[in-house]
Amino acid sequence: MSVTEGVRPAVHAGALTDDEVAAIRSEFPILAEPGLVYLDSGATSQKPRAVLDAELRYLEHANAAVHRGAHLLGSEATDRFEDARATVAAFIGAAEDEIVWTSSATAALNTVAYAIGNASAGRGGSEADRFRLRQGDEIVVTELEHHANLIPWQELAARTGATLRWIPVDDAGALRMDEAARIIGPATRVLAFSHVSNVLGAVNPVEELVALARAVGAVTVLDACQSVPHLPVDVAALGVDLAAFSGHKMLGPTGIGVLYGRRAVLDALPPFLTGGSMITTVTMEHAEYLPAPQRFEAGTQPVSQAIGLGEAVRYLERVGMPRVAAHEAELGARLAAGLAATDGVRLLGPAPGAPRIGLAAFVVEGVHAHDVGQFLDDRGIEVRVGHHCAQPLHRRLGITASTRASAAVHTTRDEVDALLEGVRNAVAFFGVRS
Repeated sequence: MSVTEGVRPAVHAGALTDDEVAAIRSEFPILAEPGLVYLDSGATSQKPRAVLDAELRYLEHANAAVHRGAHLLGSEATDRFEDARATVAAFIGAAEDEIVWTSSATAALNTVAYAIGNASAGRGGSEADRFRLRQGDEIVVTELEHHANLIPWQELAARTGATLRWIPVDDAGALRMDEAARIIGPATRVLAFSHVSNVLGAVNPVEELVALARAVGAVTVLDACQSVPHLPVDVAALGVDLAAFSGHKMLGPTGIGVLYGRRAVLDALPPFLTGGSMITTVTMEHAEYLPAPQRFEAGTQPVSQAIGLGEAVRYLERVGMPRVAAHEAELGARLAAGLAATDGVRLLGPAPGAPRIGLAAFVVEGVHAHDVGQFLDDRGIEVRVGHHCAQPLHRRLGITASTRASAAVHTTRDEVDALLEGVRNAVAFFGVRS
């Protein structure tokens, strides 16, 4: 029996106890490495044994092409593949046919941008009219976006003649919602924004942004990479049209991403990648496409990865997402308070006491983030350093790079304290003066 089967899933939504976290940690083989303090789950999460075993079982006992073979093995592979889709859909409050498999969240966001571009080129028929971009139309993003939710929109604007605009942030990195209300207007056709900043850990006001977009008929695209693994997320309740997240940030395999789209939106958008498995009829002059989600799943699919992601979702459900969120919020608060109280350290994002997920980025004044990261790495503390694929945000905050610590369901309070002690030692080692 899995240890997590003994963790009560959501009888109460309090943070996990030390004993529960210890039981969870025992299911992650890599965490048995001596001296390892892994605080880089925001980049890539570690995998529990259940996920590793699920992918291996499929490869050993059911490996076959899905939706193609008429033989027993092909049927078994297809059943497992589609069961994973149903599991992921239920996890985020979506229908099964609203979940598209991609290779990553980056691929999911590019799929949307290129599909809108194809609609803008006249593909897709009358149903795609609402997505067509022309000169004078506007695409709105925010100043804190990950590059994966910025560059595709830059490219789409360049291809279509639309104008790219962005909602600025204030000195603390919070979205200027007064500016959002001014910028989102009749010319806005697309609003793309992140649910949680991958640098600041702050949760953005999704409902308020969606309301602004709906008032002008704009399509909403949500980068949910840092929210789905850490918070209970219901995409239908949020009201977004499309959303993207990745498997490798939520205890699942690499090479698998998810594009959620409301059924009416996905069926109206023309496909991006074309080829086998996404068509009904093909002649030498013309092709007819399947409805969503298959119309966006051309070619060989990431089957074992999807199955692994389905198992990762079941793992998180056994713990209970309200408890995951409460545990990581406590760790985030501990990180923020400890960093803010350290002389010579600048905490980025929400001040201590303000809501954040279990993630905090910081700057040791006068010391490059790479040097801070190396100092911590020498002590077994694994963190992320650099601009975290968010150069415009770092530029707005007046820095070139930062150090980021990010927690997961298996992170302990002692690990957070080890990070804080490591930062204090780094301040002393580099002779930082406040």
